[in-house]
Amino acid sequence: MRVRHLTRAVAVATAAAALTLTAACGGTGTQSSSGATTLTVYSADGLGSWYKSQFAAYQKQTGVAVNVVEAGSGEVVSRVQKEQSNPQADLLVTLPPFIQRADADKLLQSSGVQDAAIAQGNNAADGNYVAIVDNTLSFIANPSAQPAPRTWDDLLASQYKGKIQYSTPGQAGDGTAVLLLLQHLMGNQQALDYLAKLQTNNVGPSSTTGKLQPKVSNGELLVANGDVQMNLASIRDDGSKFSLFFPVMPDGTRTTVSLPYFAGVTKGAPHAEEAKKLLAYLVSKDVQNTVATDALGIPVRTDVTAPNGPDSPVAAIKGVTVWRPDWNAVLGTLDADVAAYQKATGN
Repeated sequence: MRVRHLTRAVAVATAAAALTLTAACGGTGTQSSSGATTLTVYSADGLGSWYKSQFAAYQKQTGVAVNVVEAGSGEVVSRVQKEQSNPQADLLVTLPPFIQRADADKLLQSSGVQDAAIAQGNNAADGNYVAIVDNTLSFIANPSAQPAPRTWDDLLASQYKGKIQYSTPGQAGDGTAVLLLLQHLMGNQQALDYLAKLQTNNVGPSSTTGKLQPKVSNGELLVANGDVQMNLASIRDDGSKFSLFFPVMPDGTRTTVSLPYFAGVTKGAPHAEEAKKLLAYLVSKDVQNTVATDALGIPVRTDVTAPNGPDSPVAAIKGVTVWRPDWNAVLGTLDADVAAYQKATGN
């Protein structure tokens, strides 16, 4: 989720917590006249429902309220960068490789999280960020897409002309993952050749992934990219009419890419110590026990077992190989890869 730009605005007020979910409107960590602290989280969108319940519980426990500003993965990092002279965000939550870019650009400080139960690959070597919800890339199809798409080559069929859209690599986390996965599966040049062919059917660039879900649900699009957490949540919370699938390679294998929601305390955070406590809360065992059922994501702790019943994220990726890239290596070639993509596709 999930990587949406100017996503639906949700204002939530409860007696238990003053949690505000907004879309690309400014937020500031503040202290009220009563002395209570309000933290500001800049987050890639997709976790709104989970945030609502968890931050309400957190305020009840600690008296600390949380204000959430949701936008696209790249946009939330850009906002932190632009606000360095006057930091507004306490905590940054975004997808790879954008969290790695934020770290490389010195926008983060030590997360303070030191927990041996965090699964390998779900935290930074320098300790500046940690995953709070694990997740994977997926694709969605409208029921009217018949025969239902199954393979990567199926998406090149003439029946999908003007009916496919995927979020833009370099701007959206899920869109970047599409490019990376195809490079992993086909090789760099073959991936570019494939995406150039796909342009015949592609509606055009999209800086967000989340806004593609309603278009697939209502039939405006037949196929789009997404991610398991965001797509399952859309089906549950919004009644979306689409199914998840993972395109098949010629050898019959299906592969996806891991896309955790990573979180880090921002450099110059107005309430850095409180932000570290909030982050520790989000990766605690009790909260991680809610990830699969409430967020429809995968827990990041090795001591938490996610249910695998119908409609669960574990069931959704059964039989699919999950590739976990070296995100720092990805970051090293990302600008060149995106430039090559733009040249090949004209996007």
